[in-house]
Amino acid sequence: MILFCLLCFACLLLIVWKGLGRSATFIGVSLLLAAWMILLGVLGQAGFFSDFSRLPPRPGLALLLPLPVVLWIASSKGGKTFLKAVPPQWIIYLQSFRIVVEIMLWVKVSQGLLPVQMSFEGRNFDILSGLAALPVGYFCFVRKTWPSWAVLVYNIAGLLLLLNVTVIAVLSMPTPLRAFHNEPANTLVGQFPFIYLPGFLVPLAYTLHIFSIRQWMFEFRK
Repeated sequence: MILFCLLCFACLLLIVWKGLGRSATFIGVSLLLAAWMILLGVLGQAGFFSDFSRLPPRPGLALLLPLPVVLWIASSKGGKTFLKAVPPQWIIYLQSFRIVVEIMLWVKVSQGLLPVQMSFEGRNFDILSGLAALPVGYFCFVRKTWPSWAVLVYNIAGLLLLLNVTVIAVLSMPTPLRAFHNEPANTLVGQFPFIYLPGFLVPLAYTLHIFSIRQWMFEFRK
């Protein structure tokens, strides 16, 4: 999990570098992202996210905290300049990381560490977003044989699939909101290093979707 997250982190930094270049802003953003990763790790090891006695569930807070920042960047003038400098296929291609995530979830379900609804054997179909990423990015932006609206459809579908598994994850946690009572409860995502799933990988997925939609809105819509 840690090595995979570091690989995704490196790919994200490559996108940031492409958009910002070697600048003080790039250094600042890189340090901020690194600080977030370290904070997640420290709090995860301390057991902060494993406390499900209060609402909202603490892993959900880790998932949602980056969202206002992402929306602000996507809607800002500087964000527009940044996104115009990033090849749109890069943002789509990186979504393929979700294939690996879904395989890891499936393995944990097979080991009895997560409930079945968290994998593609149950109610989680997010692997489709990862499988579609490479063909959508290639045929829409490299070969340019698919219409530009396919990008919008892909991103909306990907967000819906992400929302689906997020809701399932929350409803599988041992809180008053729990709707799935099969065992085990979804507590693994509150433990280190799996806190990086809601704290980094899910925000990475919705960030890429939001950025891609913004690119489509101001540059690739036809």
